[in-house]
Parts: sequence; structure tokens; C-alpha cells
Amino acid sequence: MTDEEYEALDNELTRTVPKLGPNGTGFITQREMRNLGFTNLTVNYLLTKAAANNKSPAQILDELVCKEMAAAI
Repeated sequence: MTDEEYEALDNELTRTVPKLGPNGTGFITQREMRNLGFTNLTVNYLLTKAAANNKSPAQILDELVCKEMAAAI
């Protein structure tokens, strides 16, 4: 990779915000969830809930954790 190519790639990655997909793509994928020890039931629930709400599995997990924390207070 040349210096010019590196600079172009660096600029693009700096300006681009990664988008999480509702189908398990993005920062937390099906494979990663299974590698973290999630059961098939949990993975399927997260993917179904994410797709139905047009959100990522990570967003669904975040909402579930926030609900649990609010209920504990």
C-alpha cells in the first residue's frame, strides 16, 4: 500500500461511521454471539427482535440491560 492509498483509506475510515445491520451484521454478529457463549435461543431472539425493530442486536442488548438496571432501582 502506498502512502497515498493509506492516506485515502485513513480519511475514508475516519469520516465513515460504521452502520450496524438488523440482521446480525456489524459489530456483533451471529458468530460472535455464539463465540461469547450465547445459546441458539438467545441468538435467534436477538436477531428476530432486531429485525422486527430495524435495530442491531447490540442495540437490543443495550435496551434490555437498561431496562434491567432501571427495574433494579
